[in-house]
Amino acid sequence: QVQLVESGGGLVQAGGSLRLSCAASIRTFSTYAMGWFRQAPGKEREFVAAINWSGDDTRYADSVKGRFTISRDNAKNTVYLQMNSLKPEDTAVYYCAVRSTGYGSSWYGNYKYWGQGTQVTVSS
Repeated sequence: QVQLVESGGGLVQAGGSLRLSCAASIRTFSTYAMGWFRQAPGKEREFVAAINWSGDDTRYADSVKGRFTISRDNAKNTVYLQMNSLKPEDTAVYYCAVRSTGYGSSWYGNYKYWGQGTQVTVSS
């Protein structure tokens, strides 16, 4: 059974930083792409960032480009999302997800397993 556990969310002031982590219980973690998505109240889930199996190919939503960085440590079965220069509009529940191939995607339908989410709240 695949489990994804996100951590690192919390309350931060605008301009601050947070680092999210997602620990995956997958035997072959290093062969799968990972993604981060977020969902704000009353809004649809939206793509934030994705990383391929080896970590050398990343993609970002335009809204977070230059502020967020996705990375992974295959030895620890963990993917990270470093979030800098946070804005109130970044407030959402953040989810990590596993894709069943090694290449990242911005479409949530391409991801097979999801974590339970971690709340990020940015105050103005």
